Amino acid sequence: MLPLHTPSDLVKLRRAGKAAAATLTRVQRALRPGMTAGDIDRLVRRDTKERGGRPSQLGFHGFPGAVCVSPNDVVCHGVPTDRVVLGSGDIVNVDVTTELDGWHGDTSRTFVLGRPSPEAAHVVDVAQRAFQAGIAAVRPGGRLGDVGAAIAELVRREGCTVVQEYGGHGIGRQMHLPPHVSHDAVAGEGVRLVPGLTFTIEPMVNLGGPEVVLDEVDGWTVRTADGQLSAQFEHTIVVTEDGAAVLTR
Repeated sequence: MLPLHTPSDLVKLRRAGKAAAATLTRVQRALRPGMTAGDIDRLVRRDTKERGGRPSQLGFHGFPGAVCVSPNDVVCHGVPTDRVVLGSGDIVNVDVTTELDGWHGDTSRTFVLGRPSPEAAHVVDVAQRAFQAGIAAVRPGGRLGDVGAAIAELVRREGCTVVQEYGGHGIGRQMHLPPHVSHDAVAGEGVRLVPGLTFTIEPMVNLGGPEVVLDEVDGWTVRTADGQLSAQFEHTIVVTEDGAAVLTR
């Protein structure tokens, strides 16, 4: 049975989500060419601690960082080391998850450093609009497949592709809970959406093909198989009586 959250639970989830969103905004303000992924990791650790939280990702299944930093052709789970240096024109997804008082908030954005290429601007724009279309498809009585169908329709119309192997997830007292949220699904299929159901929507949109490869050295970093750009946006949302509420504004 899927976990459903009560109004008192949602107060705590909102606090965690607000903390994660504030840390991500702090990263956005600090980003500049020449910054390393390790710099971002250290900033996230400090800022999360100052807000009374803990980075949920740190140590999760052995993940070595406090944040995922995924530039350019990195789809997700980029390990934040000082070997990854960001340059002007790069795009980079920063994925922050904060545990606060035993509850988790998960959010990410793709940022642009300097002036992007037309291709970079396009994939970032499509990813952002697709993620918003997914949120707009959430309504009580609907199906989880409605979310993935709305995302995939927009992405394909814009000439991009959706990553199949990774998706969103339920969230609450654990960072990852059921249900799995596919971002390329069939409308009218999947889990019934009911008030209190809380999950992330986080489509990974590729400029080229949808295929991905896992880095054999670090065992975490996921890249596009064709080396083309990828972008992602993410919010934690809850199904409400009349639609969806975002917990990570």
